[in-house]
Amino acid sequence: MASGGDKTEKATPKKRADARQKGQVARSVDLNGAIVLLAGLLGLSAFAPMMVERMEEAMRTTFMLVATPSVVAEEGLATVLGGIAESTAIAALPMLVVCTVAGVVASVGQVGFKPSPQALKPELKKLNPVSGAKHLFGTHALVEAVKGSLKVTVVGAVTAYALLPEIEDLAALVGTPPSVLLPQIAQTALRIIQRAALAYLVLAILDYAYQKWKFEKDLKMDKQEVKDEHKQQELPGEVKGAQRRRARELAAQRMMDDVPTADVVVTNPTHYSVALRYSPEHPAPVVVAKGVDHLAFKIREVARDAGVLVVPDPPLARSLYGIVEVGHAIPEELYQGVAELLAYVYRVNAQEARA
Repeated sequence: MASGGDKTEKATPKKRADARQKGQVARSVDLNGAIVLLAGLLGLSAFAPMMVERMEEAMRTTFMLVATPSVVAEEGLATVLGGIAESTAIAALPMLVVCTVAGVVASVGQVGFKPSPQALKPELKKLNPVSGAKHLFGTHALVEAVKGSLKVTVVGAVTAYALLPEIEDLAALVGTPPSVLLPQIAQTALRIIQRAALAYLVLAILDYAYQKWKFEKDLKMDKQEVKDEHKQQELPGEVKGAQRRRARELAAQRMMDDVPTADVVVTNPTHYSVALRYSPEHPAPVVVAKGVDHLAFKIREVARDAGVLVVPDPPLARSLYGIVEVGHAIPEELYQGVAELLAYVYRVNAQEARA
C-alpha cells in the first residue's frame, strides 16, 4: 500500500498545464539536431548544384577583381564587395531556410506551439551553486555521460562500417582530374554522412522516448496532492483568491511574530531583508523571515523595535533571499559569510552589554 508521500499518481491536467507554463516539457535536443542534420543533407543534395554555381561565380568575380584593380577603383569597393556578398548569401539561403524550418517543425512536433514567457523569467534559485553541482555530478550527469558515450560509439561504428567499403574506390581516384575527383569525393562523403545521420536519428528517437518517460515520472503526484488539487478546483475563483490572500497574510504575520526572536536582520538597504536565528538545537542558522521592498521595510522596522541588530550586507542578503526558504537552515556555501556576520553581531551585543 503506497503511503501518502509516494509519487504513485499520474499528473493531473492542472499540474501538466502549470509545468508547461514554466517551460517544463518532454523534449529531446538530440531529436532536434538529428532532424536538422537530415534536412540539411537533403537540402544539400537538392541545392548543391545551384550553390556550387553561385560560389563559383563569386570566386570568379573575386579573382577577376584581383587581376584588374582598375575595376574596383571605378565601381567602388563597397559595390564590388556587395555583389560578392549577395552571391554568397543567395548560395547559402536555401540551406538556411531548410534548416530553420526543420528546427521549428522538430520543436513544435515535440512540445506543440505554446510559448511560455514565464520560463524566460530569471530566478535567483537557478544560480544556487549546490543545485548546479548536483546537475554536474549527480545521477543526471551520469545518465548524460552514458548517453553521450553511446551516441559516439554507435555513430562512429556506423560511419566506419560505411567508410571501409569505400576506401578502395577512393584510393583508385589518385591522379584523377579535379573536375572528376571533387564530385566523386562529395558523393561518397554524402552517402557516409547520411548513414551516420540515420543512426543518430534512431538514437534521438530513443532519447525522446526516455525524456517522455522521465518527464512523466517527475510529474507524478502523491494521493494527498491529488485530493488537495481536486478540493481547490471545486471552489469558486473568488473563494480560492481569498484563501490565497489569507494564507499570504497569515504567513507574513507568522514571519513578523518571529522577527523579534532573530539574532540579526541582514539587508540590502533598498530591497531585501532576511532575519536569521541561531540556536544550539540546529546545526546551522535558520531563516525566520524574509521579504522584499515593503515587506523588507516592515521586517527592519519590527527588528529595530525589538532591539534586533540590522546589518547591511547586500550580497549576502540577496543570496539568502534567493536560495533559502523561510524556516529552512542556510546551505553550506553560505556558512562562512553568515558566521562572520554573527560573530560581528555577538561582538556588538557584548560591547553594548558592557556599556
